Amino acid sequence: MLKKFLFGIFIAIPTAFFGQDDLLNGVDANQKVAVESAFKSLKIVNLESTKLAAKGDMYFVVAHRFGYLDKGLENFFGLDNATTQLKFVYGLTNGITVHASRSTYGKTFEFGVKYKLKQQLVDGFPVTIVGFNSLAINSAMKKENYPLLEFQHRLSYNTQLLVSRKFNDKLTLQLAPTFFYENLVVETTQNNAQFALGMGGRYKLGKRFSLNMDYAPHLNRAKASSFKNPLAVGVDLETGGHIFQMFFTNSAAMHDTGYLGRTAGDWGKGEISFGFNLVRVF
Repeated sequence: MLKKFLFGIFIAIPTAFFGQDDLLNGVDANQKVAVESAFKSLKIVNLESTKLAAKGDMYFVVAHRFGYLDKGLENFFGLDNATTQLKFVYGLTNGITVHASRSTYGKTFEFGVKYKLKQQLVDGFPVTIVGFNSLAINSAMKKENYPLLEFQHRLSYNTQLLVSRKFNDKLTLQLAPTFFYENLVVETTQNNAQFALGMGGRYKLGKRFSLNMDYAPHLNRAKASSFKNPLAVGVDLETGGHIFQMFFTNSAAMHDTGYLGRTAGDWGKGEISFGFNLVRVF
């Protein structure tokens, strides 16, 4: 039911309901004006957003996912455990962004590129389209555990098409058709080539405050797999040169193929983690 409900949000909301009068006020009908600030952060929560770094801007991102809340005081509601990611993001041009990161989850290094294909226009093209590709390297696997291990088995790849629409000054929604490939899968019946449909959005609650959510149903997960679809709900808070994202999620992994394919937490069982992304631009 949850999957159907969330998917329905993105296909059933008529544009006319939200309107775009506030985007059109004072604009010459013959001008082609870009729709700006669909998202304030480079990610919705787990899912990449269509926002890119401006040319020459450097972002430093510190991300944490704590342990599950369901253990209560035993692990201080998850605060005794954490996975961490450090990431650098750089704007090569106004249309191309690159990043490099390292996560404690799987001791994973990740490299990615995000590039704008089409910009939403006021009274023009209806959506922003951005391409995203990433490569992850799991450095935690050991030869003694995987006798036939080769470097290629450490690699996984992700390709996404990010399509967002800013409906008005408050609401932006996004879809992200996704293909990702793991050279080594945990479940032997799982195809290496995998598909997901990321979806998410942002609703502005105040001048510097918004509600964010994203979800990515896996479309060809093996029946025997214990992994779940990643779901995250939280808020963005802008504080000068920082964006502070606080949220709850069932995913410990922060690199793309990790949260898309290997999310272990079950929201129905209380296997939910508190997390945050602290984003600083220089």
